[in-house]
Amino acid sequence: MEADLSRGRVRAPGGWGVLALLCLAQLMLIVDITVVQVALPSIGADLALGREALTWVVAAYTLCFGGLMVLGGRLADVFGARRTLLAGLALFTAASLLCGLSGSGAALIAGRALQGVGAALLSPAALAVVTTVFPGERRGRALAVWAAVGGSGAALGVLLGGLITAGPGWAWVFVVNAPIGLLVLVAVPAVTPGVPGRAGRVDVPGALLVTAATGLLVYGLVTAGEAGWGTAATLLPLAAAVLLYALFAAVERTVRAPLMRAATLARRPVISGMFLMLTATGLMLGLFFIASLHLQHARGLGALETGLLFLPVALAITIGAHAGGHLVPRLGGRPVAVAAFALTAAGAAWMTRISTDAGPYVTLLPGFTLAALGIGPLFVTATTTTMANVPPGENGVASGVINTFHELGGSIGVAVASAVVAPSLAPGAAGAGGFVSGLTVCAVTAGVAALVSLGLVPPGRPSGAYAGHGHGHAPRE
Repeated sequence: MEADLSRGRVRAPGGWGVLALLCLAQLMLIVDITVVQVALPSIGADLALGREALTWVVAAYTLCFGGLMVLGGRLADVFGARRTLLAGLALFTAASLLCGLSGSGAALIAGRALQGVGAALLSPAALAVVTTVFPGERRGRALAVWAAVGGSGAALGVLLGGLITAGPGWAWVFVVNAPIGLLVLVAVPAVTPGVPGRAGRVDVPGALLVTAATGLLVYGLVTAGEAGWGTAATLLPLAAAVLLYALFAAVERTVRAPLMRAATLARRPVISGMFLMLTATGLMLGLFFIASLHLQHARGLGALETGLLFLPVALAITIGAHAGGHLVPRLGGRPVAVAAFALTAAGAAWMTRISTDAGPYVTLLPGFTLAALGIGPLFVTATTTTMANVPPGENGVASGVINTFHELGGSIGVAVASAVVAPSLAPGAAGAGGFVSGLTVCAVTAGVAALVSLGLVPPGRPSGAYAGHGHGHAPRE
């Protein structure tokens, strides 16, 4: 193994083996966002948890994962990506065991929060390692694989949740992470380059502000799905989040080593990537939320059948991401994003044909599969347009930002979907009107996003490596 840090390039043997290990670690994090949802009824019955407590079993992970992501990225830049990755992986693995062995709701929620902290350290550091190990044009292919994991992980989580809950039980949803985490923890140091961090300080005030702001934002969005959008429980944390984000922006202008440089966030490709990731994840998890509720509440399907029904959806996301990895370098991000959103809109529109009489195999499943085929390329486009246009020293922060928008998009998608489908979940409600309304919102959102992408996503093909203001080009292989 050799490192040429002065030129921003690292050579490591078995680069694709490194990618496989890191993708396996990332898959655990993404799967854990949705794997719990199918298991919630069993968890509630075993631990005597009500609806509010079960909401926090999901929300505690999302809050810590999304809220601490940018700080995790900054720590990767300062202390080294591999070191931060290993710390996050160790914490996530230990927290997964804690969740699986939990005998009370409080212990389970605490374990989920610790899982979120570990994920916030691991995910941006792993993506920073990927962008370091794969320079030049190979980076585009590596990011396509990474994006495919992010896209299909949520679908795989629903499938595994059904299989495991119907088999050994809900506790194994968490315990299964332990052997996988230990395997990656042992293997990563042997094959991953130990690129040292860059000298600098950690912007503690900025980190605390952006973490608190993001946490309040996610909390408000999660609460909206339960309490409604017009309640004080929703509006107060959202307003506080806006104020803290404004204060964070003011602080970043005054500190010597800001957590996030305005120049980085103001780049059009970065803004485009954040928009694509936010919208794609919101659509994906919103559609999963609506489809899962419709199948289990309105159609009476069990956890196992629901999980198996989503298998074609997971495959479609993976195929779409793979196609996006080939198309973005050839056509550019804009045409791929516009076409992908249009395909998603068509699929969601097809799903609106659901009813209490029509079978899901001729209405919901074909439309969802088509929408998933469109969502897959969006993850590739979002990741590529962002990571190809930031300086090497800010890879960790940039990956933290893009992953933060992944979590925010999921929270927004689920919160909006929950509010819209609420009439169909009320006691004594009949018909699929609320579900149809939720799917209509998804279809319209995807159509509007296609139009926005025409003007927002930069034309041309993304570069294989960051090019600064006339200098700093990373060499190609």
